[in-house]
This record gives sequence, structure tokens and C-alpha cells, in this order.
Amino acid sequence: MSERIFISPAKYVQGKNAIKNIGQYVKDLGEQTVVIADETVWDIAGHDVVEQLKQENITAEEVLFNGEASKTEIERITDTANKANVTVVIGVGGGKTLDTAKAVSDEVNGYTVIVPTTASTDAPTSALSVVYSDKGVFEGYRFYKKNPDLVVIDTKIVAGAPPRFLASGIADALATWVEARSVIKVGGDTMAGGSTTIAAQAIAEKCEETLFQYAHLAYESVKAKSVTPALESIVEANTLLSGLGFESGGLAAAHAIHNGFTALKGDIHHMTHGEKVAFGTLVQLALEKHSIDEIERYITLYVSLGLPVTLEDIHLNDASRDDLMKVAEAATTEGETIHQAFNITADDVVDAIYAADQYAQAYKKKHAN
Repeated sequence: MSERIFISPAKYVQGKNAIKNIGQYVKDLGEQTVVIADETVWDIAGHDVVEQLKQENITAEEVLFNGEASKTEIERITDTANKANVTVVIGVGGGKTLDTAKAVSDEVNGYTVIVPTTASTDAPTSALSVVYSDKGVFEGYRFYKKNPDLVVIDTKIVAGAPPRFLASGIADALATWVEARSVIKVGGDTMAGGSTTIAAQAIAEKCEETLFQYAHLAYESVKAKSVTPALESIVEANTLLSGLGFESGGLAAAHAIHNGFTALKGDIHHMTHGEKVAFGTLVQLALEKHSIDEIERYITLYVSLGLPVTLEDIHLNDASRDDLMKVAEAATTEGETIHQAFNITADDVVDAIYAADQYAQAYKKKHAN
């Protein structure tokens, strides 16, 4: 029997205008920082972060993120951080920026501060990064000895982001309990390295419950660029509950299939992480034994949020079986998370991809009017 392991960030701060207090939290960690953000995010939040740090007499080395969480980018920014004698690494932005910040912090053995500008993934709280090639092809996970020291998410900034990002985060979070329960069922290992704790199970379940309760209200709140209790609940579900739930609860097929999609070329790469995970979740449900009501419960929520549910929706309607076999083979490579819950072949995965697509097509036809 494996040990039960639960991991989490040291501090999580969420709220309207929370970024205005970031200097007060960072000063407890160190006075020499590097702030990493892409060109767009510098205008949205990066400069504000630096300004708040300066008010607490904290020095900030500003670095422009080039867009890919690759070894090349990690090495480039690490070199800059080392030259500036940085002890605190602050990532501001989306998943790839944040994953790069974690890796740089690990390289310089510093404190990690994560400032998400959307609630589009559950990456912010985790002690791992997803590493890609310079061309965006999934290469693997990079694990760290600790979770971020501080996560600060300003819900006013989240409310100002495009609704698509929040929907993507909901899709990513909706995979949390689907995957965790499959890992728990067979006694598989989690991303934390042991078996699932009661706490992680409870968090993963609560994550899904919250999503089904408040997703629509939060989505409409973002359309109005308004911070509401519903939005606060969904931001926490997308970020904290999903982050703790996936890492200490377990990943399975949904994210492995997402990773498999990176083996293909084409328009699928214009889809967000969460959008690809949405389809991957339907594939996992197709691999399992569920009633039509259970599967359509997920499809209904996805469709109502404009999320993809068919191969056509993810720009793979012209993909051949050989193309989908490449996805399935990548999803079932040794070490992929699908093996924590399933004993299946790549051929089984391809069948499930076609089945999930057909289920969603049938749903759309049934509800066409």
C-alpha cells in the first residue's frame, strides 16, 4: 500500500484588486525579484506588479516571455535571473508563462510567486511544469520539490479577460474529478507521488460540484466584466480546487489525450489547453462505463459555454484513423498519466475518440431545434 501524499502552495490569495497588495506578501520572501510576462500581459498586469513591488522597496528585473515553455526559454531567463542575483521569481500571465517561472525558480533555487491573469488552467498552484519543444510539441512534465510559495489571483483582472479563457478553465477543472475518481478506483498514483488522500478526494468532488452550480453565472459575469460571488467561486474552482484536486487526486486519460494532440499539426494548436482537455474528458468518459444521462450532463455544460465536443470542433474532422492513432500512441506512451487508471491500447483510445465524437454529434442533432 503506497503512502498518501497531499501537497499545496504555501499561500493562496484571491480577490478583487488583490494585485495591489502583492508587495506586502512578496517582501516576506525577498527583495531581489525577476518578473516574467509576455508582451500583452505586461500592459494588463506586469507593470502594476512591478509598481507595487517598488512601493515596498523590492527590486524587479523585467523579462519579456517569448511564448513557449521550452528548455531554451527556461535557460534564457535563468541566465538573466542569475546575473541579477534573483531570489524571488514572479510569473505573471497564462499557463506557459507560469510554468516557465516555476522552472526558472527551481534553477536558481528561489522562491516562486505565481500571478495568473486568467482562470484558464489549474497550473498556478502545482509543483510541476509542462515542458514543450520550441515548436510547441509536448515533451514531458518537470516536477519540483515544492509548490509555489505564493499565488495571487486578482479577480478584477480575470473578469476583464475574454470569456473564452474562463470557459477553458472550467473545462480543465471539469476533468479534475473525472480523472481523480478513476485513479482512486484502481489505486493509482497521483502527481504528488503517492495515493489519494481523503482531503484531495473531497476537494476534487467539491470542484466539480461548484462548476456545475456556478459556471453559467460566472461566464455571464465575465461577459459583463463584473466580479460576482459566482465568479469568485469559479475562479477558486478553476485555480485552487482543480489545482489541488488534480495534483494530489490524480490525472488519467483526459490530460494524456490532450498531450497526444500535440503530436498533430494544424489548426488544433489554436485551441486552448482547456478546450483540448474538454474533448479529452469526453474520450475518457467513453472509455468508461457511463449512462447516456451522465455523459450528456458534461456535453450540455460544454456546449452551453461554447466549448468543443466533436472532432470538427477541434478542427480534426478530416483527420484519418492513422492521424488519430498518432494521438493515441502519444497518449499511451510509457509514463503517461492514462496508465494510472487504465490498462488499454492505443487502438482502444482511437475507438473512444470516435465514440466520443459520435456521442456529441448525436447530442447536437437531438438538440438542434
